[in-house]
Amino acid sequence: MANYEVVVPKLGESVIEATITKWLKNEGDMIMEDDPVAEIATDKVDTEIPSLVSGKLMKVLFREGDVVPVGAVLAIIDTVGSSDAIAGNEPEPGVKQPETCRSETTLAALSGNPESTIRPVTDETHEPASASGTRFYSPLVRNIALQENISFTELDSIPGSGKDDRLTKHDLFSYLKERQQGVKPPVIQVAEVNPIKEPSVAAAIAPAAIQQVIPGADRIVEMDRIRQLIASHMVKSVQTSPHVTSFQEVDMSHVVQWREKNKDTFFKREKEKLTYTPIIIEAIAKAVRDFPLINVSVDGTKIVIHKNVNIGMAVSLPNFNLIVPVIRNAHEKSLLGIVKSVNDLAERARISKLVPDEISGGTISLTNLGSFGSLMGTPIINQPQTAIVAVGAIKKRVVVLESPEGDTIAIRPVMIISVTYDHRVIDGSLGGQFLASLAQYLETFDSNQPI
Repeated sequence: MANYEVVVPKLGESVIEATITKWLKNEGDMIMEDDPVAEIATDKVDTEIPSLVSGKLMKVLFREGDVVPVGAVLAIIDTVGSSDAIAGNEPEPGVKQPETCRSETTLAALSGNPESTIRPVTDETHEPASASGTRFYSPLVRNIALQENISFTELDSIPGSGKDDRLTKHDLFSYLKERQQGVKPPVIQVAEVNPIKEPSVAAAIAPAAIQQVIPGADRIVEMDRIRQLIASHMVKSVQTSPHVTSFQEVDMSHVVQWREKNKDTFFKREKEKLTYTPIIIEAIAKAVRDFPLINVSVDGTKIVIHKNVNIGMAVSLPNFNLIVPVIRNAHEKSLLGIVKSVNDLAERARISKLVPDEISGGTISLTNLGSFGSLMGTPIINQPQTAIVAVGAIKKRVVVLESPEGDTIAIRPVMIISVTYDHRVIDGSLGGQFLASLAQYLETFDSNQPI
């Protein structure tokens, strides 16, 4: 019997695990090449995992709702379809098992005793003591802690060698070995752990200190997974970056005239709408090229200056959640290219057809508050970026026009734009100059250019 392993693929930048939301095939089902086997979800996107071979689904190694690491084996497919292959049997001895299912070598095995192992986690597992919300722990670390009766309080005190002090299985094995030998390892004082590095969703959105009485007439609705992730991400951003927002009014006369002149012709030719968003994205890309220190991220005490201008575009979903697909290399695209990218990404975002790479790698973001009639706003930075532009509704206003011949009063379509930036690395002078550059590109837009 030839076996093929269905694994969790790499799902984009910084994604290390995913949740199985739905199995699309059952054990014993015949599968054709490219058939979707399961639906998975991350903090960035929902997607399907296809089979790269045809055969019979012999074994499903995880249940719906399980959190699995990238690279883990989800299922076994028999590509030969041997009659003696029974769907409920264990895979052949040579088949690779995912780390969260198979037994892991413990500290005793590391010290030379191969017979001592941590027991595989069964279905009837219980969480250790409640997490403090100060650190993130992978499912593998949680399982080891469960078997060794280590509480989250104790886990919080163990130094981690992973990124952002993350606790790895090797750190945990070393800690257990030293504890068994009676050596007291160095610990981290819980009060010193930075809670903004990897806050748990529960800690971010439902602090235990907040108590409220729910009247009988009120309805209690559990946040869905995406809303919980958004809540955690927003809290983390505010705790990470000191936010500052600058505002400016923009005369959108040239932009409005150009769109009104071209939108009907463009729709007949391309069967797509011509909105203001691509024009604003083009102007942001030009302003970023003028002030590249806006297009940065922070890594500890280092500033990462990004070469490419990848603009995240906030898209509101039908369920009132939010997703931010990315217009990559916007500085290299023509206006028509940006229009095509914006329309394509927005349409697929609303029907959950984006792939992980299309919502990762952004270097600066745009949110269009004017779509819902808002005049201005102070959006939250999409970490690890350091700036986000917000645009309000375009409204006709009475304005003063200055000229060498004197001032006059006129009615103009005006839009308020803002940029919220991370004051750790972007000061008011840089933020203001960037905003002025953006406004100039919009006000001097060539209303005669073709598309």
